[in-house]
Amino acid sequence: MKEKKKKTKITIVAVLAAVVLIPLTVWLFQRWEGEKPQVQMMLSSPAVGLSTEFSVRVSDPDSGLRQVRVMLIADGRESVLAQETFPSAGYFGGGEVGDRVLTVSVEPRQLGISDGAALIRVVADDYSWRRWWNGNRRVLDTPVTIDTRPPTLAAMSRAHNITQGGTGLVVYRIDEACPEHGVRVGDRFFPGYPAPSGEPGLYMAFFALAHDQGSDTSLVLEAADRAGNRGRSGFSYYIRKKRFPEDTIRISDRFLSMTLPKFDAAGPAEPVQSPLDRFLVINRDLRRANYQRLVEICSRSDETMHWKGEFLRLPGSARQAAFADRRQYRYRGNSVDRQVHMGIDLASVSRSPVPAANAGRVIFAENLGIYGQAVVIDHGFGIFSMYAHLSRIDVTPDHVVSKGDVIGLTGSTGLAGGDHLHFSMIVAHTFVNPVEWWDAEWIGNNVTGKIEALPAGNKETAP
Repeated sequence: MKEKKKKTKITIVAVLAAVVLIPLTVWLFQRWEGEKPQVQMMLSSPAVGLSTEFSVRVSDPDSGLRQVRVMLIADGRESVLAQETFPSAGYFGGGEVGDRVLTVSVEPRQLGISDGAALIRVVADDYSWRRWWNGNRRVLDTPVTIDTRPPTLAAMSRAHNITQGGTGLVVYRIDEACPEHGVRVGDRFFPGYPAPSGEPGLYMAFFALAHDQGSDTSLVLEAADRAGNRGRSGFSYYIRKKRFPEDTIRISDRFLSMTLPKFDAAGPAEPVQSPLDRFLVINRDLRRANYQRLVEICSRSDETMHWKGEFLRLPGSARQAAFADRRQYRYRGNSVDRQVHMGIDLASVSRSPVPAANAGRVIFAENLGIYGQAVVIDHGFGIFSMYAHLSRIDVTPDHVVSKGDVIGLTGSTGLAGGDHLHFSMIVAHTFVNPVEWWDAEWIGNNVTGKIEALPAGNKETAP
């Protein structure tokens, strides 16, 4: 009996010991964990400019964060850019913060640091009991280059005469490699491309003056280097003002009954009460959305000038509407809407073959809202042509076409009242007047001549 009681006591003691010792052991193991904090540097470029902002993420889900310091090491000294100490949950509880993102700003000149090689160091400690209760430590070093000098630009081409709604070309030189450079026209930016001559540091950019940008619009060369430093330079130019025609489009009930069913699949953005209301939704909202889609489609262009010479016009066609027509829409005697026509309408016989205006790569070939069945061709260096209202498309994306290749047939798809071709020219993201691009003399004076005048110019690449 005594032996049985003794075994029972031993068992109880063992159980109590297990109940106490196992959690204690687990707790001690957690407090003594050896996992270092995680550090992630979110720096967009290895170059640091006049004023650079970046983020640092630190995390430690086990013991919690104790402190973090971000330093710039350069010129033989350390400069603290940011530091933070995190609260403890008590001696036995670790840290209260397990994850934190710090936004760090660095302005080398204010710190008295000169351009050259440097190091950004992040030191993070946690609340582990390792290192004599000082916690695990993670040190992350990221080499950077301090560069506070903006790039220098200079125009190499001379005459830059541009008409409102037209296109221009400027050749320029930059003294350092820059990921972003080109021409800023008002609030619009047109990227540049390496000049066909292949000479290092020499670039050229096609730019456009939108139909609603007047003679007071500013034009400047602009470049940003890897450190984010921006350089700007003016160049000589002359803007010719242009008056655009006004037109009246009369909307009839017959037109609405013929046109609106084409858009039944998409449906209106909001419930509408009448055919006119639905037309206005299409003519305003869908038109705006289609333009944004075109901007996306044309956001990248090949760094090869695929095209050569003047662009082709639809053979045997008559012009029905001009570029930048100010259109007033009237219904039952009342003005109901105003829009601007961003292309030229060309009419020939029904279902006429449509030639590619010049060589290039097809980047879009499908339905595009008000434009119906449409094709967009990238001619390189930010130059695009669009063919809309087609009844048939004969090409697919990435199809490389030559000047004159048939890409489809004219039609009346989209917001069109009859068979015709809506032809547009686009520079980067801006519609321009196609008439210039049909003109061999304009091409020679404004494009070919400038390219042939390049230093060590490769005449074979000139369009």
